[in-house]
Amino acid sequence: MTSRERVKRTFAFEKTDRVPVSYTSNYAVHCRLAERLGLKPDDWEGVKRALGDDFRSVWVSYKGPKLFEDLPDRRVDSIDGYRMRYIENDFGGYWDFCDFPLADAPPEVIANWPVPSPDDYNYDHVGAIVANAGDHAIHIGNAGVGDIMNSLGRLMGQENIMIALADRDEAVLQLIDRRADLQIGHLDRIMQRAGDRVDFLWLGEDLGTQIAPIISMDMYRELLKPRHQRFIDFAKSYNLPVMIHTCGCSSWIYEEFIEMGFNAVDTLQPEARNMSPRYLKDHFGGRLAFHGCISTAGPLVTGTVEDIRRTVRETLDILTPGGGYMCAPSHSIQDNTPVENIIAMYDEARKYKL
Repeated sequence: MTSRERVKRTFAFEKTDRVPVSYTSNYAVHCRLAERLGLKPDDWEGVKRALGDDFRSVWVSYKGPKLFEDLPDRRVDSIDGYRMRYIENDFGGYWDFCDFPLADAPPEVIANWPVPSPDDYNYDHVGAIVANAGDHAIHIGNAGVGDIMNSLGRLMGQENIMIALADRDEAVLQLIDRRADLQIGHLDRIMQRAGDRVDFLWLGEDLGTQIAPIISMDMYRELLKPRHQRFIDFAKSYNLPVMIHTCGCSSWIYEEFIEMGFNAVDTLQPEARNMSPRYLKDHFGGRLAFHGCISTAGPLVTGTVEDIRRTVRETLDILTPGGGYMCAPSHSIQDNTPVENIIAMYDEARKYKL
């Protein structure tokens, strides 16, 4: 069975030859993993193939005008204007969001914050990306597409975006909708070139703390649902299933997701409230496919090789019956993760007998 067949069947809750697996990691641990596998750090494809990753994505580069000025000691995102500073730690480092240029901005600045046009991207290599993906499953979008609270929090600070939503701030809502227009237009141009070779759309919106929802159901239905629905309707116009990334305690919204037309949920932190594999399977099995559940804060980081192998087996024992499970880490694998545990995770998943 090809990777594409395996993933499409899993979305449809049909039997597969093995569970699909998906790999994503921070750069520092990826480099150590590549070295252990005898590969160069920039050989992402080689690492994916070594682990049996069934997924590939279509991406395009920005070619539009420079919208934001460079800043010393900062990385400024060329599309959204996020500002980041490098934070070192014992295992490497990461770029963290800072400064928040819209934190104290007046309404007219927020409403007119630069947003590119969908035409400001280079789509010429979409065909080559699709061809190079071979028989792997291909997705458009990612965990940051369609996202509202995280994305705007990076520009104005998390407290400020929450206050803006509570106040129904018109300038912020305008910016949210302009960004959605960009993303949907961007995705549509990719689909026009990739044709029926794309297999699903990936969206994101973090909706939970570890123990409870971040926002109320009423706020979700009024402000986020109609904006998420735009992306779902777009995907359905191309007959694509839709998966959404939801961190933390997020199962409180899953019945709503099912009614809206979401097909799968991603991340699935098993340590969060009402997010264990058993809870998810008992309440949503056969109605939502699952992608994730191998915690990047659990045995993958803190356990032995046998601990992570046992965790993978126990997770698959619960989630694979009846189909609909894709084995993946709950987030990008973090830099403090032993590479032998990463290798063991994917080896155990691939050899698991369905």
